[in-house]
Amino acid sequence: MAEKKSTSYPKEKINILFLENISKTAAKKFYDAGYTSVKQIPGALSEKDLIKEIKNVHLLGIRSKSKITQEVLNNATKLQAIGCFCIGVNQVDLAAATKKGVTVFNAPYSNTRSVAELVIASSIMLIRKIPDKNKAAHEGKWIKDSSGSHELRGKTLGIIGYGNIGSQVSVLAEALGMKVIFYDTETKMPLGNAEDKSTLKEVLRLADVITLHVPDLPTTRNIINKTTLKYCKPTAMLINYARGKVVDIPALRDALVNKELGGAAIDVFPVEPEKTGDPFITPLQGLSNVILTPHIGGSTEEAQLNIGEDVSSKLFNFLEKGITTGSHTTPALSLPPQEGTHRILHIHKNVPGVLSEINTTLSENKINILGQYLKTNDDIGYVVLDVSKNISGNAVELLKKVKETIKVRLLY
Repeated sequence: MAEKKSTSYPKEKINILFLENISKTAAKKFYDAGYTSVKQIPGALSEKDLIKEIKNVHLLGIRSKSKITQEVLNNATKLQAIGCFCIGVNQVDLAAATKKGVTVFNAPYSNTRSVAELVIASSIMLIRKIPDKNKAAHEGKWIKDSSGSHELRGKTLGIIGYGNIGSQVSVLAEALGMKVIFYDTETKMPLGNAEDKSTLKEVLRLADVITLHVPDLPTTRNIINKTTLKYCKPTAMLINYARGKVVDIPALRDALVNKELGGAAIDVFPVEPEKTGDPFITPLQGLSNVILTPHIGGSTEEAQLNIGEDVSSKLFNFLEKGITTGSHTTPALSLPPQEGTHRILHIHKNVPGVLSEINTTLSENKINILGQYLKTNDDIGYVVLDVSKNISGNAVELLKKVKETIKVRLLY
C-alpha cells in the first residue's frame, strides 16, 4: 500500500501543548512526525492561565496537577483530545469533555511496577524501623538494636484495592514469602495464593502491613479514619501510595502518637504543593517510624518513559487515524487506513436517527461511502466514514449541519 498523507490539516498549524514536565518522549514523537507547533510548559497552570493558553490548542497533554474544568473546556474551541500522562483521569471533567466531543486518554498501566516496587521497599523499611535508625545515625547516635524489627517473610500483607497496582504488589509480596489478603468492592480473581476477604474490617484486623490502592471517589474518601484505624494491630504498618484524600491524616497522626499503629509510609496528601521547592506541611512530620515522600510513587525514569510512549501513541493514533482505543469519553474504535479514500470523523449525541441522517445527507450529495464504522456509549456516538476521493468540497460542512452533531473532522 502506498504511503498516504496522514492528515488533511497542515501539521504546522496543529497546536500541541504539554504541561507539567511531561517526558520528552511525547514531544519527540510529534516532532519526528512533522508537527512543529509543540509547546512545553514545566508546571501546571491555574484555570485562568490555562484558559488563555488553550484557546487554539488541538492536543493537550497534562499530568495530575492540571485541572481541566468545564470552564476550561468551554474556551478550548479547537481541542480534539487530552492526554493524561498518569494513571488517573479525575483531574478532567469527563462529563464536560464528552459533551464537547473531546477524547481523553491516560496510561493506566505504565507506572504500576514503579509503585509496586516502592510499596515493597517501604514495607521492609517500616517493619525494620529503618526511619528511626536512619534519623539517629544522621544525628550521630548508634542504635544497634533488633527489638521491634522483623522480616517480611511470614507476615500478612493486606491490600485495599486489588487493581493494576494492588495485584502487582500481591505477586511481589508472595515472592518474599508473605501471606496476601485483599479487599475490593468488585469481584477480582486472586493471583497466586492471595485470599479475597469480604470486608475492609477483616483485612485491617489481620494485616501486618496495609497498602492502599483505591481511586479518589466519594466512597473512598477517608476510608482510613478514626474508626477503621482501631481495627488495625498496634504493630501494623500503613502505606498510602494511592490518593491523598483516602486517609484521614489527623486521625492517622493520633494513632501513631498513641502507639495504636506501628508506622506509616505516605506519598500522597489531601493538599500538595503546586511545584518542586514549594513549602510542604503535614501533621505527620517528625513522627517516629514514618516515611514521607513527595508523590513519587510512579516517578521513575522507566515509568515516565513508558507513560510518555503510551499516551503520546494514543494521541498520535487518534490525530492521524481516528483510533480511540483507551478513551474515557469517546467510544473505542480501531481501524486501519483505507487506500484511495477520504476519512471523516463525526461525533454526535447518542440519539436515534443520526446515522440515518448522515447517510441521507451524503447520498443526496452524490458522496459514495466505501466504509463506515459506528460505536456508541451512553452519551455520544462516534462515526468514522471512508468516502470516495471525489468527495465534494463541502462534505464536512454538510455533516456539521446534521442534527445532534458535536464535532466533525476531516482526517485525510
